[in-house]
Amino acid sequence: MGSTSAHGENSTDGLGRRDLIKRSAALGLITVPTMSFLSACASGAEEAPKGGAPKGAVTKENPFGVAKGGKLDVVVFKGGFGDDYAKAWEAAFDKKWGTTSSHLGTQEITAKLQPRFNAGNPPDVVDDSGAQQIKLDVLAKGGQLADLTAVLDAPSLDDPTKKVRDTLVEGAYEQGLQGGKFVVLKYVYAVFGFWYSGKLFKEKGWTPPKTWDEFLAVCTKAKEAGLGGLAHQGKFPYYINVVIMDLIAKKGGLDAMKAIDNLEPNAFEGNPAALAAVEAVYEVVEKGLLLPGTNGLTHTESQTAWNQYKAAFIPSGSWLENEQLKQTPEDFDMKFLPMPLLPDSKLPFEAVRAGVDEPFIVPEKAANKAAGMEFLRSMLSREWSTIFAQQANSLTVVKDGVDPAVKLRPGTQSAVEALKAAGTNTFSYRYPDWYSEMDTEIQNASNELMAQRIQPKEWIKRAQAAVDKAAKDPNAKNNKRS
Repeated sequence: MGSTSAHGENSTDGLGRRDLIKRSAALGLITVPTMSFLSACASGAEEAPKGGAPKGAVTKENPFGVAKGGKLDVVVFKGGFGDDYAKAWEAAFDKKWGTTSSHLGTQEITAKLQPRFNAGNPPDVVDDSGAQQIKLDVLAKGGQLADLTAVLDAPSLDDPTKKVRDTLVEGAYEQGLQGGKFVVLKYVYAVFGFWYSGKLFKEKGWTPPKTWDEFLAVCTKAKEAGLGGLAHQGKFPYYINVVIMDLIAKKGGLDAMKAIDNLEPNAFEGNPAALAAVEAVYEVVEKGLLLPGTNGLTHTESQTAWNQYKAAFIPSGSWLENEQLKQTPEDFDMKFLPMPLLPDSKLPFEAVRAGVDEPFIVPEKAANKAAGMEFLRSMLSREWSTIFAQQANSLTVVKDGVDPAVKLRPGTQSAVEALKAAGTNTFSYRYPDWYSEMDTEIQNASNELMAQRIQPKEWIKRAQAAVDKAAKDPNAKNNKRS
């Protein structure tokens, strides 16, 4: 999931939204992580950098010492979630603290921000997402990311007797780690898999597939009806990797997934689940079941063709609905489908990739780091979480974080039902955040595979080479999954 995450660029979710978090909690989907072993770091305020913002008094209500009337510089990735939610947050923050916020919503994160990081004057808060994300591992290695542990240990705005960390879903902490340090707040709770139109399936009399053979059969029927079976976002192979990597995890089980994250020498080569997954995806290509031309399309182009009923399936995360709001017909009835199973899979059909996504950071050299930290604490309140749910049609990492009055759209509702069915059978990869170069190399191999320029065995070879290269990184020893 994560995250060179695709939200609108290339990386987080009949039930009403009011039922989602209650039911998820009851199912144990979002249990509170226990992290009492971490020392509390919220006792004192950070020093302001030279020429930085003035400091306010540190109190329980103001744990970071935000000064009244300062400036706040916010840059967000304007992708699948838009940026209206951030503007609403900034207005609320300015009202409370008397600050003056400057706002930039852009897809050109690297182009706009790399020069600022290099010059030592980065923004105070950044949503570092999309295809042009500045890689999180690169920023972490360069000492550019503030340690956010103090945000987790600060009092929750909803219940000051609780620490912020105790109000978050499982995975919010672990997936914010770089080299063992909590430096990234992944804000969105997302679900990944295939998507289809309930209306199209009803009209054609197709049954949503649970096995890969059934999936191929529906794709074949679509082709016979003059449609594509599978559309994918060809210019951004991030998405087809959701299919490949989910198939590996479901066939090989959690050990197969962890072997990849832990850079094991047999993560891909010598892993029968990996070869079976790549061969399964390649079969779609060989049988001509792709939407014609999809290899050359961007995410929005292929998703729009799918919205026009030109293909049966498309892979994506649960931001898809919000990203496609303008292109989706009123009666489309967007539905989520967990990855269908290959024979002898270790995980059940209901298992889904689910986790936290959309990385927010406070740069180490931010002029108003105190306000940046307080902004993140505010994001983890029920008030701001509800603003996000209303504006972006997505869930956040805040448990019980949405006002009961907010209703769900069909796709999000469908994802909620999938989460309910999955129970504790959720999984999530870490390697895209830990090893961005490895992630890119695997994506490049998938691009070649989908264009039939390489065969599955060559894909395996390239993916293993990417793993072996990443394993030589001295920082890799700090990134381990048990």
